[in-house]
Amino acid sequence: MRKKRKLFCEYGPLAYKISLYKEALKKDLMDFKNKKKFAKHISKDNLEYIWKGDTKVLLRKLPGIDMQLQKNKVVNLRLASKKIDGIIVNPGEEFSFWNLVGNATKRKGYLEGLVISNSKMKTGIGGGLCQMANMIHWLVLHTPLKVTELHHHSDALFPDVKRRVPFGTGTSISYKALDYRFKNTTENPIQIRVWLDDTFLYGEIRSTVPLNVKYKIVEEDNHYAKDKDGIFYRNSKVYRIINDKTTKQEIKKELILNNHSKVMYDYNLIPKEQIKE
Repeated sequence: MRKKRKLFCEYGPLAYKISLYKEALKKDLMDFKNKKKFAKHISKDNLEYIWKGDTKVLLRKLPGIDMQLQKNKVVNLRLASKKIDGIIVNPGEEFSFWNLVGNATKRKGYLEGLVISNSKMKTGIGGGLCQMANMIHWLVLHTPLKVTELHHHSDALFPDVKRRVPFGTGTSISYKALDYRFKNTTENPIQIRVWLDDTFLYGEIRSTVPLNVKYKIVEEDNHYAKDKDGIFYRNSKVYRIINDKTTKQEIKKELILNNHSKVMYDYNLIPKEQIKE
C-alpha cells in the first residue's frame, strides 16, 4: 500500500506558517478581484432598534479540557471584541470577521486556547475565538441579513453541556482561509455590539428601523444512530421560522441545516433516550 503523501503544511511549523500566509494572500486577491466592500466604520453610539440580542456562557466545563484554556479564551474574546464592537455595516457592505480582528498573534496579547483543526482538538494562540463568530452568526440567523461565508463543524466534538441553541448552528473559523461573513442586503445600516463581563459574552444586532417579522430557530428529529461499522452519528434538522410580528402568522419555514455529524467523544456520554436503532 502506497504511503499517503504529506501536504506541504505538514512539514513543520515554518511550512505551516507559509501555507497560512499563502491562503491569506489568495483570499485578499479574490476579494480585490470581486471588488468586495467591507465594513470598517465603528461607532459606540447605539442605533435605536435591537433586531436580536443574546448572551453566551463564557466558561464551560468540558470533559477532558483544561479549564485554563477556557480562561485564556476569555482574554482572547476581550481582545477580539474591541475590534468588532460597534461596527456599522451599511447597505451593500459585508462584514468579515478576520478583516476586522486580524491575525490573532502572541505579540498582540492572545493566549493559548482550544482550537479545532481537521476535526481534532488541540491548543493554539487565539483559540476560542469561534465563540465570538458563533454568537454573531446566531444573531444574523434572526435577521434578513445574508450569510456569504460559513464553515460548519463537520463532526460532533463535544457532548451537550447546557446547550441552549440547536446543534450545528455554529461556525468554524481559521485565519484567514476560513472566515465568517455576512452582507447587509437591507436598505438600512445595521450595527453589531459585543461585550463581556466575568460570566457572559453579550451580543446585539441593531438598526435604525424595527423589524416587522420575528425569526425563530428550531431543531427537529434530534437523535443518534449507529451505522453498519458501529460508528455513531448525531442527526437533526434545523429550521428557521419567520412570523409576522403583528398577526403572529407564520410566513415561512425553511430548512437551514441537515445535521449528520460523526460523534467524536465517548459513546457512553450519548443520552440513551436519544439513540434510534
